[in-house]
Amino acid sequence: MFRRFLGLDRNQPDTRLPVGDDAPALPDSAAETATARRIVARLEAMPPVEARYLACFAYVMSRAANADHDISPDETALMERFAVEFGGLDAAQAVLVVEMAKFQARFHGGTEDFVVTREFRSISTLEQRLALLRCCFAIGAEDGTISAAEASTVNQIARELDVEAPQVNAIRADFHEQLSVVQALRRAGGV
Repeated sequence: MFRRFLGLDRNQPDTRLPVGDDAPALPDSAAETATARRIVARLEAMPPVEARYLACFAYVMSRAANADHDISPDETALMERFAVEFGGLDAAQAVLVVEMAKFQARFHGGTEDFVVTREFRSISTLEQRLALLRCCFAIGAEDGTISAAEASTVNQIARELDVEAPQVNAIRADFHEQLSVVQALRRAGGV
């Protein structure tokens, strides 16, 4: 990963941001910067407990989305919708929270996954944990198929949230037809 970041891995496409004349333009007006500052100020004004809850909620969703090492625009939009629906954020705040969580999940995932998920468990109700788990399944199913890697990650999240197997199975049943293993069996059997 560091070789790719430093540009030493020539087999990988160049994903660095352009510089000089090829660099993207800065915002046209101070209004765009002021808007970003207002969003950040609203997030900073949240009570710490609420902010921690939202950060953990968004991070765990990003963890589920990144299970296949790719967070699609559709998965991002769904995470933003869930951040509004379950976190009480407005759309602009949801975008910012989800983007920050995606960054953390991509670059710090291996070391933070367990810690953040257990933190969410400690600050949430069972109902909130079940809602988060349902969101994770929905994010995995966004493209029509929950891959084995996505299913495994969501199962691991469920264990870390201390959600009982019957409750996990009840939620999973709602996504049964999107599970890649079920789809493969149907194709193999001609069903």
